[in-house]
Amino acid sequence: MDPFVTSPCKRANATGESGNPRKRIKLEEEDEESRIMAEFSNPIPWQKIEAEELDCDYALLFSKQQADELFKRLETEVEYFTEEETRVLVFGKLHRIPRKQATYGDSGLMYSFSGVHLLARPWTPTLEYIRDAVTDATGNTFNFVLVNRYKDGHDHICEHRDDERELDPTCPIASVSLGAARDFVLRHRDSRGQQPQRRIKPVKLLLAHGSLLLMNQPTNTHWYHSVPPRKRVLTPRINLTFRRIVTENVLGPAPARARS
Repeated sequence: MDPFVTSPCKRANATGESGNPRKRIKLEEEDEESRIMAEFSNPIPWQKIEAEELDCDYALLFSKQQADELFKRLETEVEYFTEEETRVLVFGKLHRIPRKQATYGDSGLMYSFSGVHLLARPWTPTLEYIRDAVTDATGNTFNFVLVNRYKDGHDHICEHRDDERELDPTCPIASVSLGAARDFVLRHRDSRGQQPQRRIKPVKLLLAHGSLLLMNQPTNTHWYHSVPPRKRVLTPRINLTFRRIVTENVLGPAPARARS
């Protein structure tokens, strides 16, 4: 990581106590012997990442063995949208996105960006398991997840902010990474472009297999983030961004913003 990372810390859970609730969590599987059993018997060693108007927390949520099994299960469970369903609108033209996408969550939820409207499919057993693990670790509840699959280092996502109006502004966005480690770059909105208003150093993180990144407020208001291409990465990555959608605020599609 970079100089913005400070010393490890403990997060407070929903009850205000430091650390995680002790809770046994398990994946459902017909074959009893192949079930994953995990117990959060100790608080996760969080790392605080801070800069001007940026507040993030980072930790390893799953062991390598757990993360390997979760990745394998997601590869069989997740049903991705077709290329036509996820084309984004940029300056009046539709463009394919350089990755696969899927959305899951509570019944009736929809996520809209850049002219794309994605209806959530019902939770799969593995996505429910990961969601509950994130809730146990953070004390926050989530009703929606956006799944991005990067087949290799050529797949990427351009700079954007997750600031759609249907998102609960009081809830952080929780990003779980499985598979190939990829760079995650945050750039302040005032430092973008060829003639930036200010000189603020970007923050670059390497998101590891089994890791959890929390983007707390006001990060998504002031900072753009991206997963840039990395040609040397030859293996796939699955990223899960858990969100809380406030259904009463969903009155229609959000204003279009390019996100390719």
